[in-house]
Amino acid sequence: MARKSFHRSRYQRYTGGPDPLAPPVDLREALRDIGDDVMAGASPQRALREFLRRGSQDMRGLDRLREQVNRRRQEMLKNRNLDGTFAEIRELLDRAILEERKQLARDLDDDARFAEMQIGSLPPSTAQAVEELSEYNWRSPQAREDYDKIKDLLGRELLDQRFAGMKEALEGANEQDRQRISEMLKDLNELLDAHNRGEDTTEQFDDFMRKHGEYFPENPRNTDELIDSLAQRAAAAQQFYNSLTPEQRAELDQLAQQAFGSPDLMSQLAQMDSSLRQARPGLDWDNAQSFSGDQPMGLGEGAAALRDISELEALSEQLSQQYAGAQMDDIDIDALERQLGEQAGVDVRTLQELEKALSEQGYFDRTADGQLRLSPKAMRQLGQSIFRDIAEQLSGRGDRQTRRSGALGEPTGASREWEFGDTDPWDVTRTVSNAVLRTVAETDEPSLATSEMARSGVRIDVRDVEIAETEARTQAAVVLLVDTSFSMEMEGRWTPMKRTAIALNHLISTRFRSDELHLIAFGRYARSIDIAELTGLQPRMEQGTNLHHALLLAQRHLRRFPNAQPVVLVVTDGEPTAHLDPSGEPFFFYPPHPQTIALTVRELDHVSRLGAQVTFFRLGEDPGLAHFMDQIARRIGGRVVAPDVDGLGAAVVGDYLRSRKGRRR
Repeated sequence: MARKSFHRSRYQRYTGGPDPLAPPVDLREALRDIGDDVMAGASPQRALREFLRRGSQDMRGLDRLREQVNRRRQEMLKNRNLDGTFAEIRELLDRAILEERKQLARDLDDDARFAEMQIGSLPPSTAQAVEELSEYNWRSPQAREDYDKIKDLLGRELLDQRFAGMKEALEGANEQDRQRISEMLKDLNELLDAHNRGEDTTEQFDDFMRKHGEYFPENPRNTDELIDSLAQRAAAAQQFYNSLTPEQRAELDQLAQQAFGSPDLMSQLAQMDSSLRQARPGLDWDNAQSFSGDQPMGLGEGAAALRDISELEALSEQLSQQYAGAQMDDIDIDALERQLGEQAGVDVRTLQELEKALSEQGYFDRTADGQLRLSPKAMRQLGQSIFRDIAEQLSGRGDRQTRRSGALGEPTGASREWEFGDTDPWDVTRTVSNAVLRTVAETDEPSLATSEMARSGVRIDVRDVEIAETEARTQAAVVLLVDTSFSMEMEGRWTPMKRTAIALNHLISTRFRSDELHLIAFGRYARSIDIAELTGLQPRMEQGTNLHHALLLAQRHLRRFPNAQPVVLVVTDGEPTAHLDPSGEPFFFYPPHPQTIALTVRELDHVSRLGAQVTFFRLGEDPGLAHFMDQIARRIGGRVVAPDVDGLGAAVVGDYLRSRKGRRR
């Protein structure tokens, strides 16, 4: 019987950067938030930066990440102190003295009494006591062992500040191990001196790593990488020293001379630090921190904490993006993941991809004067998002018209994907074609798929269905007049007004393309404006509601399409307080001047004689405005709608759809 062979596979977490199988970033939410800020008056560049700082519901922004970075730094300073090694040395010294006193109490000779006097007269300074006992002839073996641990601990801590894992690696080390460390430091200083003179060679580095590579788990590939690793640790050791009190620095200076029983180690480390500082002067060698907690750290642990704090400070600056030339690529994601975890790196990568995608996929362009603005592509996406919200509001009121391209109308020749609620006829050709293409794509053998469809027919899935777009038989010339006086901004109606215009523009440009929409903004004077310009329009401190001028511009648009049904939609929160005088200059007066009212009413009469359907959308509770609009509506047969500010978009779009329904009938 043939023996079966099995292929074994091992699976583990992907660690090669961003997940290659992750879905592409979703720009819709980002574009929507950016669009909201632009509509509120921010520039597109500033709006993009604000989104990156703010993030989203499912993704931390730069501000939250920076807050967590700063909080971690503060907690380290608040919870820890640098007394660990000093306390450990004091404990070993006290234990050694106690054991020696016990031994001396058992010895009855005169030398024991003299030794007791010597022990009893030790200075209170730990460093001075350790130094005075360096020549003491210990009688207790346990006391001598504890005292020798002090010298061993000092050497291991000083090395641990500058070389990863040395404290644990040298625990219980013998004289031979210490000699190897001394040889490594001697060779290292020779390599560093040669590098600083520009005389080091690849062979010298390779020879050094062959002899001493076990002490460098980072596995540097050249002298520069070796220096980068060592210099960061040496700078942290110097910061540790700078962060000590003057008394602690004096203690450490004196204690360090006893490391491994001689000042040789400190001399070699001082030479190494000097060479590293010369090689990397740009590191923060002179910084200091103020620790105030009750969790003691040793020399090595303290230096590691200071490296973390330096890394956190650098991350805080990178995440702030407030310095000249700041870019998202400046953020050190590896460092961020070390400090805050893997998810923080995922959040920043997503933000970087969003910024890159928004910039590279054409969502911004520049005007003739060099200003950045949302591109037509971005406006379509933004309009779709806003219109979807308004459609949901209308659907909640039982009006399903927002999903329709046009009922009982003529085909436009275009088709689109079927959506829930659509009642338009299917585009059979496109639907069947989609089903065939999908079936072939989902089958490993296209020829088998073709023969199967020939034998049993094509199976249509809901994903395949496309409907034929139609348009109403009657064209409309639509004018949307929006109030841009400063009261709209003051009362929180500025952004809802823009969202309304964007939604109506999206509806007409995508579903009712035969209609002609014209936008007019009016404050102290009126002007025609395109949707992109209106979106980025910033409020200005100007008084005046010049509906008179706006109506003059509206009539110009209506007369361009004499065979179209004229529709005029007016969004305002104030009575007419301005008009154009014969010279073409705006005239403002409050309360409304009789001439302003008379000229405005005259132009409304002209609009009415053109056969226009006029609807006023009254914002706010101004009784004067309510009275004026009611009188005008009765005069010209128009309508007045008084929506709340959140329902303005649904009110305007719903009124437009009702007017189309009436024209079809």
